[in-house]
Amino acid sequence: MGGPAHTGAVTDSDDFLAWVRTALHDAELALHNGDAGPRRAIWSRNEPVSVLGAWRSAFGQRELDELFVSLAQQFSKCTAYEFELLAYDVQGDMAYTAGLEHTSASVDGMPRSYVLRATQVYRREDGLWKVAHRHGDTVAE
Repeated sequence: MGGPAHTGAVTDSDDFLAWVRTALHDAELALHNGDAGPRRAIWSRNEPVSVLGAWRSAFGQRELDELFVSLAQQFSKCTAYEFELLAYDVQGDMAYTAGLEHTSASVDGMPRSYVLRATQVYRREDGLWKVAHRHGDTVAE
């Protein structure tokens, strides 16, 4: 896994990775169980925000809200969600992750398992990490 070297002291990278493994993970799990609230809570309310999604894209706050509500209505019964972090970096108040999302959930009532490649860009706003951009696409299995 790429990323800054660990020096023994708690670093911005440590804090960021802890957030990725808790708040970000929990928000994605909730979305795949039909609840968009936690995902929306970790996204920036500042412009610009964007999603270049595997199924649909969104630009700006209004489209983002519509996208998240629509996705939550499609997803239910998530039986597995894992974010396989392949690379990341934190530079000041900006960070990114790149990895594979392994998901098993019902989509429109039909059980599905799939893998998405996902790259996200984050901004630290008022001391909290927020997602500002997401790009996801399907991986042929």
